[in-house]
Amino acid sequence: MLSLDELDRDKMNTWPVLRLGFRPFFLLGSLYAVLAMLVWMGTYRGWLSAPMDQLPPITWHAHEMIFGYALAVVAGFLLTAVKNWTGIQTAYGWRLLLLVLFWLLARFSALVDTPFSMVLLIVGDLLFAAMLVYEISWPVVRARKWEQAGILAKVVLLGCSSGLFYAGLLGWHEQALYWGLYSGLYLIIGLIITMGRRVIPFFIERGVDSKIELVNLRFIDVSAIPVFLLFYVLEVFTTFKGLASILALVLCLFYLVRLRLWHHPDIWKKPLLWSLYLSQLFITIGFLMLGLRLFVDVPGFLAIHALAYGGIGLVTVGMMARVAWGHSGRDVFNPPKQLPWVFGLLFAGTLVRVLLPLVMSHYAMLVLIAQLLWIAAFGVFLWLYMPVFVGPRVEGRFG
Repeated sequence: MLSLDELDRDKMNTWPVLRLGFRPFFLLGSLYAVLAMLVWMGTYRGWLSAPMDQLPPITWHAHEMIFGYALAVVAGFLLTAVKNWTGIQTAYGWRLLLLVLFWLLARFSALVDTPFSMVLLIVGDLLFAAMLVYEISWPVVRARKWEQAGILAKVVLLGCSSGLFYAGLLGWHEQALYWGLYSGLYLIIGLIITMGRRVIPFFIERGVDSKIELVNLRFIDVSAIPVFLLFYVLEVFTTFKGLASILALVLCLFYLVRLRLWHHPDIWKKPLLWSLYLSQLFITIGFLMLGLRLFVDVPGFLAIHALAYGGIGLVTVGMMARVAWGHSGRDVFNPPKQLPWVFGLLFAGTLVRVLLPLVMSHYAMLVLIAQLLWIAAFGVFLWLYMPVFVGPRVEGRFG
């Protein structure tokens, strides 16, 4: 058994990129955001053949954005946050490397069509999900931080959603593929809403130039989660779309009130604040579109992209930017000056992908522009943050 001194030396001898979960997963997730979008752009335009014969290109795109890109960012964030919540070191070194390798096995298999790709994709994704659940649950249970049970439950359900998707893909149940994809999407939205309620008001209060204390309505705090869970079940697993639409409008109203309560003029001076704020706005717009199905013909794919491109895209890159900057020992109140370009490109891409199709024709051209804006945003982000992900903390501490 290693002594404390030997353990400290062992930790400091670990490659910086394997010292904390945000490092490899934010790096690889951002790289994959570019690569997967390039592949999707190529297949959408007919320039490339489908990455996997067993998956229609649009299904491949949805799966890889949810269980490839988004889940990688979730893993990096939670492995870092759980250490803060519990005071217990989360996976690093070879354990973190093993988790990364499971994720890489699945992503490589999704990109390279071989006779074994489907088997390796399933094995990689399910082992990654199982190990991720273990690595974030063990510190929480050991520290008895039971208030984090809701977060853990969503991660467990994300793993189950991945299993559902593959059950459908293997033909075990005709609806399971749909259930898995949409369950994964809405569970990630649920995580964003839950974590956003915890951290966004906190970030705004400490990030603006004025001294403020934001107010949150207890009624919304208590009601939003059960309403969202009921919406999720009805929307994904039943045919009661009308009732789901009513609940989506209720959620839209809840989140509009939150956005009003969280607003302060100074947030528009701080890119790490307005990016998170806009992500919540696009999630609210997504629920509005889902609710309006009751009255007008709103294309479902536009609502989904409001949630996914605008909501998940902006919040994940915003959180990656803040978490990586702060956990590498840098001053979160002085992020890179070029960072607004990243958020601005994603904001523009969301407008092009979600709102312009409502008033313009040439849909395929709008999709191409949105794809290029996504690729440009993550390309700039990687250029800015690659040294942060792979280099040691600036003050020399472990992490």
